[in-house]
Amino acid sequence: MSENITAALVGIGVLGVLAQWLAWRLRLPAILFLLAAGVAAGPLSGWLNPDAVFAELLFPVISLAVAVILFEGALTLHLEELRGVEHTVRRLLTEGVLITWAGTTVAAHYLVDLVWPLALLFGAITVVTGPTVIQPLLRTVRPSAPIARVLRWEGIIIDPIGALLAVLVFEFLISSGKGVSVTASVITFASILASGAALGAAAGFLLGVVLRRFWLPDFLHSVGTLIAVFAVFHLANLIYHESGLLAVTVMGMWLANMRGVPLDEIVNFKESLSLLLISGLFVILAARLEPARLLALGAGAAALVAFLQLVGRPLSVLVCTRGSGFTWRERALLAWIAPRGIVAAAVSALFALRLTDAGYAGAEALVPLTFVVILATVGVQSATARPLARALDVTEPPPRGVLVVGANVVGRALGQALKGLELPVLLADANWDNINAARMEGLPVYYGNPTSEHAERHLDLTGLGRLMAVSPRGDLNTLACLHFAKELGQNNVFRLPPGERDVRLPADIRHRHRKDNTLFGEDATYAKLASLLAQGGTVKATKLTEQFSYADYLERRDTATMPLFALTPRGHIQVFGGERDPDPGAGWTVVSLVPADRESKD
Repeated sequence: MSENITAALVGIGVLGVLAQWLAWRLRLPAILFLLAAGVAAGPLSGWLNPDAVFAELLFPVISLAVAVILFEGALTLHLEELRGVEHTVRRLLTEGVLITWAGTTVAAHYLVDLVWPLALLFGAITVVTGPTVIQPLLRTVRPSAPIARVLRWEGIIIDPIGALLAVLVFEFLISSGKGVSVTASVITFASILASGAALGAAAGFLLGVVLRRFWLPDFLHSVGTLIAVFAVFHLANLIYHESGLLAVTVMGMWLANMRGVPLDEIVNFKESLSLLLISGLFVILAARLEPARLLALGAGAAALVAFLQLVGRPLSVLVCTRGSGFTWRERALLAWIAPRGIVAAAVSALFALRLTDAGYAGAEALVPLTFVVILATVGVQSATARPLARALDVTEPPPRGVLVVGANVVGRALGQALKGLELPVLLADANWDNINAARMEGLPVYYGNPTSEHAERHLDLTGLGRLMAVSPRGDLNTLACLHFAKELGQNNVFRLPPGERDVRLPADIRHRHRKDNTLFGEDATYAKLASLLAQGGTVKATKLTEQFSYADYLERRDTATMPLFALTPRGHIQVFGGERDPDPGAGWTVVSLVPADRESKD
């Protein structure tokens, strides 16, 4: 028996990793493959029976997993970001949530015969989209920058807001479903709300103080925070039953907005843990689906999905984008993209179990109905959003911009040259002095390591299609090329010659990538470029014409002048220094590093 349980646990992990890998390779939301894996392992093959594997542990495991997922989502809810985003996003997070909630509630009641309390909860659960389904769609669709920003911020912030809304509705249903008066139900609901919020805020404050003052050693920050989440969840439920999810959500929000708390390592750890929990949870939940219940939903489920896609979301966008300046084409694409994601599935599964135990008739329909909505919205939108964006002509132009790794003197000189050519540019550096100097020069910047988990969440590559790694650290340049090659393409990532400091990397990596795309030639080391600029050298753009060809440019240039890159008439960059140098013609622009003495002669 124990061997079967071990095999099931290992199999769940393997299926989760394979599904995540397929999603990464195909650039599709992982939820599609996780659900398919669970259905294949459970109802189709009969190999996985979560109720038999976990028995009485199933409910506690799902409860703790959802608590961690909600806490991790709440850690991303920074109030200053909520206040600073565009007007449309603020409306989508307020008016849009209310419109979607109300519309879905009514549709669920009349189309699939959910009783009003369950329809109200289902509406709250399905207001969320989430970055785990939005980000893969944005990478595939590549909409214009304003649309991408709205969808990205909506997806990031709506997860904890939607989860909190669902928790509050659930608590109200539980408090009002015990055969007591309406007044008593309202008092019970208010008590649950007050106790959960108070405990979550107090726990968040105390944990923030502990972390900020380093009363807990660094190596215990992540594990200690995880145990604190479990403890707060359990304690809240002991104080007032069903207030645990609210408490951990408020706890995460409090920590996220408390100044001076070192959260980077905790957020990275929680993201990895959430990835593990989400993968396993979805395989388990999908394996518990009963085909008969899915079929029993009938045409009503299809009608509900059609309502969400064709009425609910368009109505929300129509109201929330009034006076925003978006064209009707942009509003149409915004109205089409709203896939439901992981939080909706996890919360629906947990609440369905609890409501069934509480005696709510029809609560078992919440999970299959939510999964139908998730599969339909993610599947339909993944297949149609890109063609629709092209038909509406609201895709972003070809990514001509450049991400420059290193805001040092070399990176800033390149940034100014690219900016002068009206190309999008972003400088990334973990050195604050370099970032500050670039900002003073009016260059867009990202402060942090571009290969970090933080960059995965916050570094916006919209409009950027090339990487130029010009850090003095050869190992960082190599790692940046490795990291961004899968996003930008191997032929679009370039680095300075490694130099001596590349010995930090393992020998196998250095050997494998010694012939990566090289910027500006094998002798164009950072030290040489920085020295030329320090001596008064400048980066200069020269436009070629029929009368002044590239041959004329080569004849006139000083031998110390270093060609860096060329810009085609269509605005595409071609870099000098690789195995095949560009062959510029009329209409091209050649950008070179010109020494100071050459400048004086000119």
